[in-house]
Amino acid sequence: MNSGVEESISRRTFLKQVSTGAAVALAAPASGVLGANERLTLGLIGCGNMGNAHLRAFPDAHLAYVCDPDQQRCQKAKEKSGATHAVSDLRRILDDKSVDAVVIATCDHWHAPAAIMACEAGKHVYVEKPCSHNFREGRLLLEAARRHNRVVQVGTQYRSHPLINKAIQLIREGLIGDVLVARAWNVELRRDIGKMQPSEPPPGVDYDMWVGPAEFVPFQRNRFHYEWHWWYNFGTGSMGNSGSHDMDYARWGLGVEGHPSRVCGLGGKYFFDDDQEFEDTSTVVFEWPGDGKVGSKRQLIYEIRIWSNNFPYGCDMAAEFFGTQGTIMVSLRGKIQILDAKNQLLDVEPKNPRQIITNHRADFVDAVRTGRRPNADIEDGFLSGTLCHLGNICMRVGRTLQFDPQNEQIIGDKEANNLLGRNYRKNHWAIPQGV
Repeated sequence: MNSGVEESISRRTFLKQVSTGAAVALAAPASGVLGANERLTLGLIGCGNMGNAHLRAFPDAHLAYVCDPDQQRCQKAKEKSGATHAVSDLRRILDDKSVDAVVIATCDHWHAPAAIMACEAGKHVYVEKPCSHNFREGRLLLEAARRHNRVVQVGTQYRSHPLINKAIQLIREGLIGDVLVARAWNVELRRDIGKMQPSEPPPGVDYDMWVGPAEFVPFQRNRFHYEWHWWYNFGTGSMGNSGSHDMDYARWGLGVEGHPSRVCGLGGKYFFDDDQEFEDTSTVVFEWPGDGKVGSKRQLIYEIRIWSNNFPYGCDMAAEFFGTQGTIMVSLRGKIQILDAKNQLLDVEPKNPRQIITNHRADFVDAVRTGRRPNADIEDGFLSGTLCHLGNICMRVGRTLQFDPQNEQIIGDKEANNLLGRNYRKNHWAIPQGV
């Protein structure tokens, strides 16, 4: 870990998210703030599913670069977007002083290394979720954002969703009393990725660049485009892929600060007999002890079943908040249900709704212009990403984890503690300093 940045951000304290009518928490303005009439010049790194969704999607912005190690995908993105340049090496974008910000829509293992280098190059960053492949990279990215005074927005776009914000505001206003437990879930029917052997990469793919700083493994088709999600070396499984959303607003509504101190759970591969390394079924529980007294403890439960179409409340992804005076269920699919202490349905609106920019990409552009923190600031991305990483570690080692939130270490379990980081390719140029 970098020790020279502790004066700029404490590991023991985190900024509190405001829940007033102000747009978002303001901090020291980011340097390089644009003028009101200046267009943002962007570079897009990663031209897969999410990368394509970002093409032409940032208002008042000019897309100067698209970047992908797959030449065919990169060229298609250039033609679709009208970008000026198509490159396979992200350093071409970072070296261009005219580029104000980058959008990172790569595989998970590239998220933090690319974002950290972008901050160091003076670029603002919109990075897809989860913000990092592992815990330590997330910490380093948060520190880099603060050290270089960059706006870093995480692609948890439901931080900008009006319905999610409504539910959180009702909780903050005390509608259901003290929220002691939150439950979130991801239930969906995913496909089998099969069993395959290594082969030659497709023509036009710079596979060495695609692997980047991760440990090198031979090309294999079912761990390449999109299927990389289900491999330890490149992805974060359903915990990171979907849990980055679900656990983010579950944690937000629960109102906890910092990291949990205990993580336990059960799960494994109950359904898929294929090459996937991550579990297809799991239930993980996180606990924040507060001061240890009755009434201060908080619990978050996260469930994954990726072999079913039978959804709670008819929602494949949602969160439910259990308060002392009722419950609120809210889904990023546009559904909300509010029950009082007697299980009677309520239809209420917040007394003081937060005023936010509800287009997540527009929020990023505005944050760069004004120097404020965006709706999904990197600090929240790091804290919610930590839940994904700790949940994955719990599943891998099959044990309850005791986590020290102050020193950011797993206590008494060397194997689990080592999984807070990762192994890298020797001497690769993209390895973050301090890992």
